[in-house]
Amino acid sequence: MPTTETTALTTALERDYGLPGAVLERLPIGQVTVNYRARFPDRAVLFVKHYPAGADLAAERSAIAQSRLAGEHGVPVATARASLDGQVITEHDGHAISVWEWVEGRTVEDGLNPAQQRAAGRALGTIHRAFVGHPAAASASSKLERWMNPDIQKLEATVDKLLGMVNERAQRDDFDEQALRTLAERRAVLHRIPGLIAGLPELSTQVLHGDYSAVNLLFDGDTLTAVLDFLPPDPFLTAYELGRIAFDPRAVVLHEDWITSGVRLVGAYLETNPDLPAADVRACARVALLQLMTSLYGVKQHYMEPGLLQDDLDQFWLLRHAAAQRLLERLEEVEAALGEAAARHGR
Repeated sequence: MPTTETTALTTALERDYGLPGAVLERLPIGQVTVNYRARFPDRAVLFVKHYPAGADLAAERSAIAQSRLAGEHGVPVATARASLDGQVITEHDGHAISVWEWVEGRTVEDGLNPAQQRAAGRALGTIHRAFVGHPAAASASSKLERWMNPDIQKLEATVDKLLGMVNERAQRDDFDEQALRTLAERRAVLHRIPGLIAGLPELSTQVLHGDYSAVNLLFDGDTLTAVLDFLPPDPFLTAYELGRIAFDPRAVVLHEDWITSGVRLVGAYLETNPDLPAADVRACARVALLQLMTSLYGVKQHYMEPGLLQDDLDQFWLLRHAAAQRLLERLEEVEAALGEAAARHGR
């Protein structure tokens, strides 16, 4: 049944892209944009992103340019289709959309297998090598200083506030009980964050993909068919992006051999970006751990401002928390394995 929103989008597709007769199906993916599969009378299929009101469309256009740049260097990406007047994002009557060629594939929700790990690692290495000389790299990172100096007292206060909100509920459901447990566990280890940061070596920064995670990788079997959802160029720790995918929470929690898996992905990365310093390689798991420990993403939204797909965010919080616990317990072992991987690749 068409809605006011889908009617506006089908009108935009015909008017701005010369694509009449679209039938839109909303997809249950994405926490920022509302996403659709668009089917047309000639059986063509496209992907449509509908941006929320107030979205920074200049930044979104910059992100699309990043995707194109990666594609020019051989990374499999989805292709944004330009409108009839050459725009990658069109705006009319409060609606802004981009239109993309449909790419077959699926996201892997239970941890990448060895072939997929190697594909993901090689693609990320190619992206970093392509972006290393990006003009935006000369600017100061907008978030690195904050990341290196997290406000632990504020984190503790937020955890305490969330615990209070859960405890005040007259009736608690299963997620409330899990939130009480995981928030208490997180509260108990926040004091370790400064020491973990102090143990970091000097690390390199550059322009990154920005959100290189399993949900933004499409696979057809073991073949990586597309890297999706690049962010605007903003230099940050190279080790952050490598560690985030190598020690993806799904792999860390769901696979017993997660250390071997992570090191395998890092090794594949070094095949296409062999110049990454050994210090960055060894530190990537610690950086990933720190990102997890300082984030309340998912549980915070649940109690303060629910997201578009909050059930997914709830499960993501539980997954990320469990991954943080495992990484913290075995960090010394992980870093030793990463050091050996760097040495094998001559770093």
